[in-house]
Amino acid sequence: MRPIGGISRRVAVWAPRARRVDVLIGSAPETTVRPMVPTDRPGWWELPTDALTHGTPYGLSVDGADPVADPRAVWLPDGVHALGHAYDHDRFEWTDAAWEGRPLAGSTVYELHVGTFTPEGTFDAAIDRLEHLVDLGADLVELMPVAAFDGRYGWGYDGVALWAVHEPYGGPDGLKRFVDACHARGLGVLLDVVHNHLGPSGNHLDRFGPYLTTSHQTPWGAAVNLDAPGSDGVREYLLGNAFSWLRDFHLDGLRLDAVHMLVDDRALPFLEELAVGVDRLAAELGRPLSVVAESDRNDPRAVRPGADGGLGLTASWADDLHHAIHAALTGERQGYYVDYGPVGTLAKALATPFVLDGTYSVFRGRSHGRPIDPARDPGHRFVVAAQTHDQVGNRAGGERLSHLVSPGLARVAAALVLTSPYTPMLFMGEEWGATAPWLFFTSFPDPDLGRVVTEGRRREFAAHGWPEHDVPDPQDPHTRDRSVLDWTELDREPHRSLLAWHRDLIALRRTEQELNDARLDRVGVCHDEAARWLVVARGGLRVAANLSDGGQAVPLDAPAEHVLLASAPVVVSPDGLVLPPESVAVVRVSG
Repeated sequence: MRPIGGISRRVAVWAPRARRVDVLIGSAPETTVRPMVPTDRPGWWELPTDALTHGTPYGLSVDGADPVADPRAVWLPDGVHALGHAYDHDRFEWTDAAWEGRPLAGSTVYELHVGTFTPEGTFDAAIDRLEHLVDLGADLVELMPVAAFDGRYGWGYDGVALWAVHEPYGGPDGLKRFVDACHARGLGVLLDVVHNHLGPSGNHLDRFGPYLTTSHQTPWGAAVNLDAPGSDGVREYLLGNAFSWLRDFHLDGLRLDAVHMLVDDRALPFLEELAVGVDRLAAELGRPLSVVAESDRNDPRAVRPGADGGLGLTASWADDLHHAIHAALTGERQGYYVDYGPVGTLAKALATPFVLDGTYSVFRGRSHGRPIDPARDPGHRFVVAAQTHDQVGNRAGGERLSHLVSPGLARVAAALVLTSPYTPMLFMGEEWGATAPWLFFTSFPDPDLGRVVTEGRRREFAAHGWPEHDVPDPQDPHTRDRSVLDWTELDREPHRSLLAWHRDLIALRRTEQELNDARLDRVGVCHDEAARWLVVARGGLRVAANLSDGGQAVPLDAPAEHVLLASAPVVVSPDGLVLPPESVAVVRVSG
């Protein structure tokens, strides 16, 4: 329910199979039952009522069954198995009237998980740390999912009440306070939303309609119904959810989880319909809105405008640079890292977002991806990172890159990402080399479900060579606690120096116009596989990196005028640079 002010209020629900739908208002034993009436829209029921003032408990009963929360409930103070409370968006007093938005292009993104960003794990506690992000130089905060799920803590990808804000984080008002505080500090906010599946506990959507379909299968079972009978109502539910985050919560954009699992055979793809709707809403609100997809298809058509044959999304995560950096710096080759590793592969990833661009993938046993067009696919449409929640958290021990490589190579990784022609993203704590791992954790109240999750996680990693007893129990509260950032580290070495390095890199990206040039046809990369060095040309700048454990003379194509930033002392020679082991430098060249 979304009250719009005044006396008139309306509850509406899409329940195409129902013979009867009732609204239960209030708490037992003083519950009022009001029957809903069918509308002239197929499958829709509604009830005009002035009985639902802000905070009133209410639920919906289909064909006399026990009541559950409204699928569009925004406020679930008692959890996903209880009734929702009416929520009036107009009550919140925003202070961001002057906020003009923050476009993705030219921005540095900072990904954080509310539940482990601070020991308290709340929006309000996160607000107290926003000055750190301002000092770092971040432009956009990307929140991991906050839709309501069963339990106190989790990654957020088990959401079941897609319109509601997880109450332990602070509920809908908490999210609004966070967004308002970010805007006051010049930070935009993106939200990770999960429309490709629902969590295993607390999902009551099947009572109302065909939200899932067995016409397609995903790793989570039946697919979200985007193209089978009844899919019009499902798409409207998801589109309305997306627009509500942007309009009612003042968010600046969305990150869509695993869009390759949004199975959709309709002529008008759901993603294109969403992109068009968001563009329309941006024009209405008068500020830029972004839609960023996570996709493993390596297909640039996702981010090309509709007029250019694309889906019109703002950007896509491009994981190939992460894989290339990780494999080159750690030497790991298991799983999908088998397709990466050579310095030449890293060089390719710094010039084009897709290493696999129609080429053969050993991991997949087939060719994969599609080439970009450097002349029409600007780099800012591709979000890259050296670490993300997925790449860290989907390791058995949750090791960060700084746990796996030397401090010198950690600086090299940061420099390659933050001087790249793409949109760079950091994962919380990366900027200071946080010692806390980031583990997979859950807190399902149902002990049987919890046991299934724990056993499944351990079997999964045992198949990849990890002893089961080395895999932390996701249900153990200590697993979440170990993943919480330790903010006292910022004032200690080596964390303080690494943080300064990230600040300097982001500041350099802001001040040097060449680093903000997203034209991929103006990026050049050369490398030496045996010596393990590479040089990225960005206009009049050169980013030279030595990945080896010995000093290297690295040639440049033009004389170096001066060193703008270096991770270790650099010697400028007539032919180029002499770089210490595992170091990187950004220099301006003449000519």
